[in-house]
Amino acid sequence: MMIYVVKFFYNWLLPPGIFITGLLFLGILLFKRWKKAAGFTWLVAFTIYLLSISPCGDMLIQSLEQRYQPPGEVTDRDVIVMLSYGATKDTPDVSGMGQLSGSSANRLLTTVRLHLKTRLPIIISGGQVFSDSGNEAQISKRILMDLGVPDNQIFIDDKSLTTTENALYTKEILLQHGFNSPILVASGFHMPRVVMNFERVGMDVLPYPADYRVSRTTHLYFNKFSPSSGALSNSGTALREYLGIAALRFKAQ
Repeated sequence: MMIYVVKFFYNWLLPPGIFITGLLFLGILLFKRWKKAAGFTWLVAFTIYLLSISPCGDMLIQSLEQRYQPPGEVTDRDVIVMLSYGATKDTPDVSGMGQLSGSSANRLLTTVRLHLKTRLPIIISGGQVFSDSGNEAQISKRILMDLGVPDNQIFIDDKSLTTTENALYTKEILLQHGFNSPILVASGFHMPRVVMNFERVGMDVLPYPADYRVSRTTHLYFNKFSPSSGALSNSGTALREYLGIAALRFKAQ
């Protein structure tokens, strides 16, 4: 029991907990002379606290991850499409330079397993987003070949910088090679926005979510109410996805 108590208070000494603590004390210092400023400071601290605890982060990310279920059968499909989600550029790897981020690697693992099960070809979509990040599609192709996927079974879009471009450039590959019924692999939290983008360009996709951030069944306990960077990351990721979904709906009007 003691170790959980230590972990609870330990989180308050690390970001974001230390910032929340600092804002609370700042509010106390401001209260006597500037009550409105103190109130605003406490409001900011409370907002950051809510976004930094697991019950809030889990709820937000689950609301996206639970929209689609992995299908039981995929026999009527003719290609697997995977959207990548980050890579490093010059980090050493087994067969070259550059590695996939955690989300991209999880998606690739699901993609490889689907390929082994169906023997369908694979399209990887994702370019080099920043000057110091890796080309996601090219790194993914190298890893796929390391895992035994034949070169002639891999097609890449290494130009996409956004989810909208993922859909547009993937459609070009589908038309070029005569594919009609893709299985779409992306993170569960990303899937709702991905599907909307692909539907906007007229593509009928079978969503196959992967890379789940939280368990389907969660429990409340003491330590979940201490702030953590992981919970804040989940909250931020979910809010970014909702903002992207809202922007797509606004464009459709």
